[in-house]
Amino acid sequence: MQNEKIDGRLHGPQPDPGSEDPILLRIVYMLIIYFMLGIASTVLMVATIVQLVIMLINNREPNERLADFGTDLGIWIAKAARYQTAASEVKPWPWTDLD
Repeated sequence: MQNEKIDGRLHGPQPDPGSEDPILLRIVYMLIIYFMLGIASTVLMVATIVQLVIMLINNREPNERLADFGTDLGIWIAKAARYQTAASEVKPWPWTDLD
């Protein structure tokens, strides 16, 4: 069930991006998203370390909220990668809902 929910968030109905952006504007968006991906990578590393410490302390029990955050972050990264590689015209959050 969880995998279906995640798959729907990645490949399900996407908001209509409207008309395509001019190529120069797309390049600007791509550069902004590139920097956001760098920040996301750092946040993922920190979340990973925090979750590992929690699991060491709690007898291998992960923090569910942190695990859900990791799922949301992973979906955002996937949507950003789809836009960066022109697999989608839909820009990720903050230009569209995080869902």
